[in-house]
Amino acid sequence: MGKLFLEIEMENSFEESIFNIERDRPMSWFLKQKDRLTALHPDMSQTMVHKRILRKCGGALEHAIRRRCIEPCSTEYYINTMEDITTRTRIGRNWYKSPIDNKTSGKPILKSNKPHERLPLKCHKCGSTSQLANTCPKKTRVNEIEIEKVEDTKETKDVSLHESDFEPSEGRNYQMNLV
Repeated sequence: MGKLFLEIEMENSFEESIFNIERDRPMSWFLKQKDRLTALHPDMSQTMVHKRILRKCGGALEHAIRRRCIEPCSTEYYINTMEDITTRTRIGRNWYKSPIDNKTSGKPILKSNKPHERLPLKCHKCGSTSQLANTCPKKTRVNEIEIEKVEDTKETKDVSLHESDFEPSEGRNYQMNLV
């Protein structure tokens, strides 16, 4: 009677134990599950023991371990693979933060109650505030060059483009402004 009770207790503890990365360490969990199964079923083959243990790991982690371990593998190889996957990847981890991690700092958050001032809307084509660019009757001013006559001064000659692109007439200086 006592032996039957221990077997039922061990079977229940095996079935209830599901691998959790935050709580369990791969090597101790895997070996504990293997010991429970071999105590319950001493005639079970190693591959069947490994398969039953891997089913307790859960979806993505079980799949990743099975893809890396080609049967028949030793228990050590399964444990090393499980440790490698759990430490190097996010497989099997919960994506939510625990309530302990969500603690806010004691720093007050400063928010200004002053509303933001909107800049006046103006046309990008002509610069006026009476209409916007989509309803502007003027043509778009892209690379438009305005040429203004400047009085002849020997001190400054202001040319904004290359000198080879524009040659002024004799006796006059021109100033070119890009708009």
